Amino acid sequence: MARYRGPKSKIARRFRDPIFGADKALERKNYPPGQHGPNKRRGKQSEYAIQLAEKQKAKYTYGILEKQFSNLFKKASRMKGITGENLLALCESRLDNTVFRLGLATTRRGARQLVTHRHITVNGKIANIPSLTLREGDVVSVREKSKSLEIISESLAAKETSFDWLDWDSSKMEGKFMNTPEREMIPENIKEQLIVELYSK
Repeated sequence: MARYRGPKSKIARRFRDPIFGADKALERKNYPPGQHGPNKRRGKQSEYAIQLAEKQKAKYTYGILEKQFSNLFKKASRMKGITGENLLALCESRLDNTVFRLGLATTRRGARQLVTHRHITVNGKIANIPSLTLREGDVVSVREKSKSLEIISESLAAKETSFDWLDWDSSKMEGKFMNTPEREMIPENIKEQLIVELYSK
């Protein structure tokens, strides 16, 4: 199963954004990593470097590797509408991201693990593919045997945010994917137009 397994704080510091969740290392050192610290003279970034950094940031945020991300972009470019917004909508429609947004896990990594360990069902059937794209009306539930898992109950207790495109029923521990989210609904700090410009070169 291909996924990023490297350091998280270093990546968060590179982008100066807590893309893996709350990070004490980022709070202490809000500057890019490197042996010269915050005083290193950093030359002006090229246009390509800025675009590449935005693509990398999006990949790390959603936990998607290069080939898969490239395929998502190709799919987004074939869809009607604005390619960059389509790309983010496809990322948000992934099963692992939806499990995270519903509050069943505190991080996308944790959500991915719940899916691969067969704790999640889609429309009543066990789904263990994190990259599964959800469609309007799909119902994401916690498997009956897994409803007593402490990690899920703790995550739900800490949940603070709800999202307009998801309808959560706490009594059944299930959420409905109402529709594909519009760009203004997605809270991620990603400049998707830079990614489109990068792939368009």
